[in-house]
Amino acid sequence: MTLRELGQSGLEIPPLVFGGNVFGWTADEATSFRLLDTLLDAGLNCIDTADVYARWLPAHTGGESETIIGNWLKKTGKRDKVIIATKVGMDMGNGHKGLSAAYIEQAVEASLRRLQTDYIDLYQAHCDDAHTSLEETLGAFAGLIGSGKVRVIGASNYDARRLREAHAECQRLKLPSYQSLQPNYNLYDRADYETRLEPTIRELGLGVICYYSLAGGFLTGKYRSQADLDKSPARADKVKGYLNERGVTILAALDEVAEQYDVTPTQVALAWLIARPSVTAPIASASSLDQLPDLIGATRLQLDADSIERLNRASAY
Repeated sequence: MTLRELGQSGLEIPPLVFGGNVFGWTADEATSFRLLDTLLDAGLNCIDTADVYARWLPAHTGGESETIIGNWLKKTGKRDKVIIATKVGMDMGNGHKGLSAAYIEQAVEASLRRLQTDYIDLYQAHCDDAHTSLEETLGAFAGLIGSGKVRVIGASNYDARRLREAHAECQRLKLPSYQSLQPNYNLYDRADYETRLEPTIRELGLGVICYYSLAGGFLTGKYRSQADLDKSPARADKVKGYLNERGVTILAALDEVAEQYDVTPTQVALAWLIARPSVTAPIASASSLDQLPDLIGATRLQLDADSIERLNRASAY
C-alpha cells in the first residue's frame, strides 16, 4: 500500500485512517481486536481515536476506545506496527477539558496509560480553546514532543483564521507546529472545507485527515427514503438533513460510478476523498468484519477524471 506523508511531518500514513470511535461503542473488545488484526494485515495501520470516546454512552466516562486499543497493543506486541492518533480537549466531565498546559500534561499521561504505550504518534487538539492562549497550548505540545511522548501534533475542528494564527505563533516562538487538520469533509459537505479551509491548508502545507467521510452513513446508499430512516431511528437525526434533491442526485451519481467499476457506493465516496489532492486520508470506521472490505477496497480504487468530474457536478454547491 502506498503511504502518504502527513503534512511536512515525516509521518507516513495509509490513504485511509480507521476511526476508533467504534471501539467500546458499537464494537466490543473482542470484535475490536478482530477489526484491528484485519486492518493491520491489510496495511491500514493508522488508528484515530480520542480520550473522550465513548463518553456519550451511559455509564461510560471516556477513554474506552483508548483502553481497548491499549489492551490490543499489549496482547499483540505490535506497537511499532501501528500509528496511533488521539486527541485532547473535549469535555471529559468534572471540569476536565480545554487546552491549558496543565490539563494537556494531565490528559496525555492518562491517554498513555490507557494506550499502554510511552508515545503517541499524532496528538491532536480536538477543538479550539478560546480561554487559553495559543502560546500556552503550543508550548505544552512542544514540551511533549521534546520529551518524546508525542511525535507530531495536529488540530481538529479549527477554522482557517485560527490555523494561520497558530502557524504564525509557532514561527515566532520557534516551536513545532500543527502538521495536520481534521475537518468535516465528504462528497455532500464540501462548501466549508473547499472555500474556507482548503486554501489555508495548501498555504501552510498541512495534511488533512477528514472525518464524517460517509456523511453519517448516507453516502453508503443505505438511506434513500423516509422509510429507510424509520428503520434506523438512531441514524435518522444525523442523516435526514442529507435526504433532499441534492442528496438524491449525489446518490444517483455514486450508483452510476459504482456500477462502472463494479464496486459499492461506499468505496466510490471514499475513493473520491482519497483522490482529492489536499486530502491525506479520510477517516472511516466499521463495527463488524463484513464492513471492512469496503474500506480496504476504497484504497485500491482509482477513479478516472471523468468519474471524479461526474461526482463533482452531482455534488456541486
